[in-house]
Amino acid sequence: MSAVVAGGVEGVVATPLPGRLSDYAQMVRPRIVVMSAVAVLAGFVLASSESVDWLKALVTVPSICFLVAASSVLNQVWESGSDRFMSRTERRPVASGRVSVLEGAVFGIAMSVVGGLLLWWVANPLTSIASVLTMLTYVCVYTPLKRVTAFCTTIGAIPGAMPPVLGWLAAGGEAGLECIALFAIFFVWQFPHFLAIGWIYRDEYAAAGLRMLPSFEDGGRRTGQIALVYALAFVPVAWLPRMAGLAGDGYFWASLVLSVGYLWLTVRFFTERSDRRARQLMVGSLICLPILLGCLVLDFLRLTA
Repeated sequence: MSAVVAGGVEGVVATPLPGRLSDYAQMVRPRIVVMSAVAVLAGFVLASSESVDWLKALVTVPSICFLVAASSVLNQVWESGSDRFMSRTERRPVASGRVSVLEGAVFGIAMSVVGGLLLWWVANPLTSIASVLTMLTYVCVYTPLKRVTAFCTTIGAIPGAMPPVLGWLAAGGEAGLECIALFAIFFVWQFPHFLAIGWIYRDEYAAAGLRMLPSFEDGGRRTGQIALVYALAFVPVAWLPRMAGLAGDGYFWASLVLSVGYLWLTVRFFTERSDRRARQLMVGSLICLPILLGCLVLDFLRLTA
């Protein structure tokens, strides 16, 4: 059956159960979920100054990830039309018609409700409310702004910086300087990363009507300048956990090496705005952040042992 009813919507391709499960897995974007889970767990551990409540973490980390996954699913539902104009997104389940808009929306909303309720019961109301608001900011503010202004990148960086903060709050940590430090690292890191991605796919974004870069007409000069400003800011921002008392000198030196390396990759992109340099920056960013987070957690555990 090639064009029957799936989820009650005519024109959606019917898919056997294994294929449907594969579509659901693709919609949640597993790599983003895994990266978010690592960040949430890191925040949870860092807030556990005496001992980690692993049973609580076993429930709260997946619950927050439900909301992260829901953000991706509902984003794809919203952007199913524009996704068809880009080669990297045209085969997404909703864009390609394998999953209906209604089915995708129900799936995303269901995960949001489950994640929010679990966090309310197992963690605390603050974590539940903050997690739901993070999801709503991504879906209801960032997603529509992508068609309006390049400022959407700044808005999108807010929910992108929340996973370690949500983990911190879930463990019972107070909203203090430590939260600001974790949020700032993830917030500032995102700009060179996303601008590099925006440059690589600039033609596809333009064809889809998405304004992901400050300008498509100046050869990327302004894009490179903004990426460089944030990469420069990332050097002192990466030190904030040391200043907040979350880590010691070991983390400080690790953060210095990693942030300067990130800056170097950004400088190369700024001076030579090519797809090759942008890809190097993107890959470097994906190496930098997990290592930085790992060094932070290891140094914290060393200090609290």
